[in-house]
Amino acid sequence: MAIKPKDTIGFPPLTWEAEDMATRPMPLHEFPRQVGIDQAMAIVARHHERIAKAIQIFWGTRDCVEYIQKLVMSGGDGFGNARVGFKPEVVSALMSLISMHQVDPSTGK
Repeated sequence: MAIKPKDTIGFPPLTWEAEDMATRPMPLHEFPRQVGIDQAMAIVARHHERIAKAIQIFWGTRDCVEYIQKLVMSGGDGFGNARVGFKPEVVSALMSLISMHQVDPSTGK
C-alpha cells in the first residue's frame, strides 16, 4: 500500500493557526538568553555542584569559556580532581553555556 502525501508517519508537522499563536508552546530559541543560562546552570548544579559554583565565579570573564572547554575535553574539574565523565545532558548544558557566554569588550570581563 502506497503512502499518500497527506498521511504522515511519526509526528505531524507543527503548524499553528493565528488563533493558536497565543497559547502555543514557546520554542527554546525564543526564550530570553538568561532563561537558557539558568536552565543550563541548573543541570550542571544538579549533577556537579562544585563545577557550577566555579562557573558562576568565572561567568562573564574571558577565562570562563576556557574553563568549560577544559572540563569537557580534559576529564578533570580544573582543580586536579579526576572524574569518570559527564552525563550527556551535562555536556549539552556545558556546550550551551559556552555558546551563550559573552565577555564585555570594554572591561575584558
